[in-house]
Amino acid sequence: MKELIPKDNYGIFADIHDTVRVDSLYVAQMFNKRHDDVLKSIRNLDCSEEFRLRNFAESSYLNQQGKKQPCYAMTRDGFTFLVMGYRGKKAARFKEAYIRRFNQMETFIRTLVATRKDYPLLTENIKLLHENPKPHHFSNECDLINRLVTGMTAKEFRKARGVKPGASIRPYLDEEQIWLMNTLQKADIGLLISEPNYEARKRHLEWYKTKLLAQKAGRAS
Repeated sequence: MKELIPKDNYGIFADIHDTVRVDSLYVAQMFNKRHDDVLKSIRNLDCSEEFRLRNFAESSYLNQQGKKQPCYAMTRDGFTFLVMGYRGKKAARFKEAYIRRFNQMETFIRTLVATRKDYPLLTENIKLLHENPKPHHFSNECDLINRLVTGMTAKEFRKARGVKPGASIRPYLDEEQIWLMNTLQKADIGLLISEPNYEARKRHLEWYKTKLLAQKAGRAS
């Protein structure tokens, strides 16, 4: 299954439809069960076919010998239905950990989607600022925000993280970074109209970033 956000240590990821899922192979490992038994349990679940199709997507992985093996990509509801019968203190701890991670990933996805939706407005405002906008007008503005968030341009980030050329870097950011990018992007949309000078916008955004992070640190302390 294609991933929008790569799997974390729990096997939780987001598919290309912004749905958070978990890999059955990771669930088997975390709950100390044979993957074959987990697959069998999924196939024998006493649920409707509609529920199964909606929450258990067939997928595959390559084992150590390079052979393709079956697995399932489960939604939160699918995962909950599967593990509700797992008993014991250790299982309970992992259930809590997975629920917490699902919540975190779903919050992350909502912010990611908001950032994605606001991006066209940013590009439209760049067009308003420049009578005949050139490609560098768009890349400069995006890399201004990318540098503030990650310390590097999108091209540099892709190279450092092994992301294919041209792919969005947003799915590879952490929760604080995507929150910061979303907030700074919204601020820059307004600044493009009120402050046409690039260096002045940069100073405003640097100041705003400092204030945002200080405020967030204050709330956490």
